[in-house]
Amino acid sequence: MFIKVLLTIIFLVVMVGVGLYSRKQASSVDGFVLGGRSVGPWLTAFAYGTSYFSAVVFVGYAGQFGWKYGLSSTWIGVGNAVIGSLLAWMILGRRTKLMTQHIESRTMPDFFGTRFSDQGLRVAASIIAFVFLIPYTAGVYKGISTLFEMGFGVPYEYCVVIMAILTAVYVILGGYKATAMNDFIQGIIMLFGIVAVIIAVLNVQGGLFQAVEKMAALPSDTNPAVNGSFATWFGPDPWGLLGVVILTSLGTWGLPQMVGKFYSITDESAIRRGTIISTVFAFIVAGGCYFLGGFGRLFGMPPVLPNGKLAFDSIVPSMLVTLPDILIALVVLLVLSASMSTLASLVLTSSSTMTLDLIYRDKKSLPGEVEEGTIDDTVAEKIERRKVVVMRVLIMFFIAISLLIALNPPTFIAQLMGISWGALAGAFLAPFMLGLYWRGVTTASVWACFIWGVGITVVNMLIGNPINPINCGAIAMVGGFPVVWIVSLLSPKMNRETVDKIFECYK
Repeated sequence: MFIKVLLTIIFLVVMVGVGLYSRKQASSVDGFVLGGRSVGPWLTAFAYGTSYFSAVVFVGYAGQFGWKYGLSSTWIGVGNAVIGSLLAWMILGRRTKLMTQHIESRTMPDFFGTRFSDQGLRVAASIIAFVFLIPYTAGVYKGISTLFEMGFGVPYEYCVVIMAILTAVYVILGGYKATAMNDFIQGIIMLFGIVAVIIAVLNVQGGLFQAVEKMAALPSDTNPAVNGSFATWFGPDPWGLLGVVILTSLGTWGLPQMVGKFYSITDESAIRRGTIISTVFAFIVAGGCYFLGGFGRLFGMPPVLPNGKLAFDSIVPSMLVTLPDILIALVVLLVLSASMSTLASLVLTSSSTMTLDLIYRDKKSLPGEVEEGTIDDTVAEKIERRKVVVMRVLIMFFIAISLLIALNPPTFIAQLMGISWGALAGAFLAPFMLGLYWRGVTTASVWACFIWGVGITVVNMLIGNPINPINCGAIAMVGGFPVVWIVSLLSPKMNRETVDKIFECYK
């Protein structure tokens, strides 16, 4: 216990110390939200990866999908690396950096409002982002607190509150730069931690080959007479597995907290380096998490909830309780690192979105246009400081709401994330990606996709989730592309001159 407490205290002191160190760079809006758009490839790549993978993945997804799909759940991690990291950086990275800098966009809702010349889109997108980032944040709290409770014996409620306070402290102090620097430290812990934990867990089962043989001997859930489905390439339910791969991999392309990393990177050469770093990170961390979760059935049945369902969120913690204390301390730091980085990214995204896109909606002008009634530098500086103060207040507000949900979570971690990612990426992914490449995207098509992504997620939830939230989220994302394409062909086109000015950034 002494080792666990000591390592955790050192970790938390370092996190707060980085926040104090970075506070001078967080005095302006650009500094607080984007780190001055001067964050290098290593910090950006690690910020992307650590925001991507949290306790939601390590505790919730790895446990639930490892149980359902066996060793084939490793494909989810591979998909996260190839689709969620490599292709996301290749397809979105450069164009997002150039266009958002060209139109002076600081957030995803700001991008929609300026790119499609409709401030109503900016307001709607900010509300969608704020509302649907909350269940994801609650899921992260639940994941870290479940594992913390296992490692330290501290009641769940206390864990949730402590995590919320500590995250708020270093984000409020240092903004995005503090978050990115902490993400780098946390990412290194995650890389070493996941490798050490996999080796330790496999040793408990007699090594890799023996563990795989044990998995192959397990009977199928649907047909007990058939063995081996949990050790096959595509597992007992390939189509269900594909839905999870799509949700967790393609979803990052439309999430404000993920895409925002491309806004802040220094230049195009940094994007190329960041692509490689981010992909390798995802292969090790995501691939390792799901590979580890695939062996969950070898550690006995998880507890049963009062409603008769298995407590999937207890599977990974139950795999780890048999490890030596030093390794449990490493696991706690691993999940703490993953979770605090994601929490920081989520609360910073939500507060900046509400401040810049709902409370202080500046009149935007396209490059080359002159704004009327330009204010002097002194007044502008005061307004900038006021915006940063409002963002800090909203960080506390957002954390408080998420905390209330986390203290009484309505469902499994995986389902919380499915609802959040489904609505956000279902609404934002298609219009954002197509808006970077295709001049023909219309304002009406963006509205239609917002209604589609949020509508299908909310309706499915209200009628009792006849479609699994994870599969529903995948449908919302993929379905957004035909929605944008068809409505763009049928609705009035945007002003050609306006669109040409926006696309000048690629020349």
